[in-house]
Amino acid sequence: MEQEFELIAKTFMGLEPTLAQELTELGAKNVTIGRRMVSFTGDKEMMYRANFQLHTAIKILKPIKHFKARSADEVYEEVMKIDWSEYLDNEKTFAVDSVVFSEEFRHSKFVSYKVKDAIVDQFRERTGKRPNISVANPDIRLNMHVAEDDCTLSLDSSGESLHRRGYRQESVEAPLNEVLAAGMILQTGWKGDIDFIDPMCGSGTLLIEAALIALNMSPGVFRKEYAFEKWNDFDQDLFDEIYNDDSAEKEAKCHIYGYDVDIKAVNTARLNVKAAGLSSIITVEQADFKDFTQPQQKAIIVTNPPYGERISTPDLIGTYKMIGERLKHAFQGNEAWILSYREECFDAIGLKPSIKIPLYNGSLECEFRKYQMFEGRLQEFRSEGGVVKTEEEKKAMAEKHRFKKNRDFKKHLDEEDENEEGDIRSFKFHSFEKNYKGEPRTFEHGSDHRERGPRNDDRKPRRDRDFDHEERGGERRGSGMRGNRRDHGFDRGPRNDDRGNRRDRDFNRGGRKSGKFDKGGKFDKSGKRFSKDFDRRRSFDDEN
Repeated sequence: MEQEFELIAKTFMGLEPTLAQELTELGAKNVTIGRRMVSFTGDKEMMYRANFQLHTAIKILKPIKHFKARSADEVYEEVMKIDWSEYLDNEKTFAVDSVVFSEEFRHSKFVSYKVKDAIVDQFRERTGKRPNISVANPDIRLNMHVAEDDCTLSLDSSGESLHRRGYRQESVEAPLNEVLAAGMILQTGWKGDIDFIDPMCGSGTLLIEAALIALNMSPGVFRKEYAFEKWNDFDQDLFDEIYNDDSAEKEAKCHIYGYDVDIKAVNTARLNVKAAGLSSIITVEQADFKDFTQPQQKAIIVTNPPYGERISTPDLIGTYKMIGERLKHAFQGNEAWILSYREECFDAIGLKPSIKIPLYNGSLECEFRKYQMFEGRLQEFRSEGGVVKTEEEKKAMAEKHRFKKNRDFKKHLDEEDENEEGDIRSFKFHSFEKNYKGEPRTFEHGSDHRERGPRNDDRKPRRDRDFDHEERGGERRGSGMRGNRRDHGFDRGPRNDDRGNRRDRDFNRGGRKSGKFDKGGKFDKSGKRFSKDFDRRRSFDDEN
């Protein structure tokens, strides 16, 4: 039986319960919610699956050691006690990232230096040589977390933040983070059973994340590399099996519509949708929300309008008044979810929300509000069995201290990236580390794309795409065990090997199709962009 060990999944503040639910459904054990993180236990397969399949995780960490330290020297001494030959050798490079919440340690980089010094000194003493540091593309990534005097040193199994899925080719100003977008959708309870609409779609992040959820596709399917692939104990066959297994995917039961008044945003969203191979389920058109009309099919709206912070928006309040007016008159019988930052923006909508969920968008303390839209008077709606607010929503809204007293919607965090780092506060972990007597111990204690270095084996780069501006021509990973793939309606090119590789969609990941995006971000007109039944189900006027 595979050995189990402690793991930590980091996420954004407000998404911890959603991540815990994902982990539980994945089969993780001892799932415990913390602040910006969820701890759990599992084996190597669980660690691989957590990286590959979770929608709301930023990082998956594997703790090496928990210890207490009140000075830099104590950190150095504790790190020196670890046998680093289990993880490193003189030929491998490493990097140390630190997150510090402590009066004793005022600077995270200083802690990183002490960890690095201890590792280097141990190798010098034992071998006379030392491993090198590589900030851009290390073989081993370490994460040091300090909460007062409680320290956790972990292996970073993810490497690059998991929100970097790999499908985004271009973005608009202030794009929505992919993990936050997925968390928003999962919090609505939408499972792809009805149509999904984002009337202010920007670069299309909500649309693509919704499609992944509707199809039950793993977000890691687009990603080229994880940090654990460079570990000494990496099991390539096991990961190939996970990577190529699409047996849990579902057929599309809905269609996803994105609209934006800005044609540049529309073209960017189309490019990203095509790169993700999801053109058959997602349609993107230029349209103004003020022209929105009642959909013929039941639908849900999830959107992230501009807040006037990072994007200059003339007549911001007027925009939100228009949103409220369109929802009231052209979205009856459906529900809408809106993420925003300013209280005055929500006030301008003029509708009473069913639920308010605090979320952070970067450093902005936002709210995610649900609006249950109905036709006629509220009393008549309820008399016919309509539900404006569920019992769970009533309970959540009644919770004491759910929001800060006199909540300030304009408050910023001290550091722009602080919310991405994840906290590990004081609670008991399920540790499998042993003390010097061999007895198990339990401890208590308190994100740019990297350049890809050359591989040191004969594996080819995963997911080489024709929307990259360089022709790589590599094959995709495959175990040779799965030949016939279930057709989800994606455009699939002919296979050029017999390995059963996964998901040849309407973009090329290995030189298999001739179509190529040009450097201007446009794509060729060959092939079918959107489904024919779009006009029958669209929600905007035909004049665009």
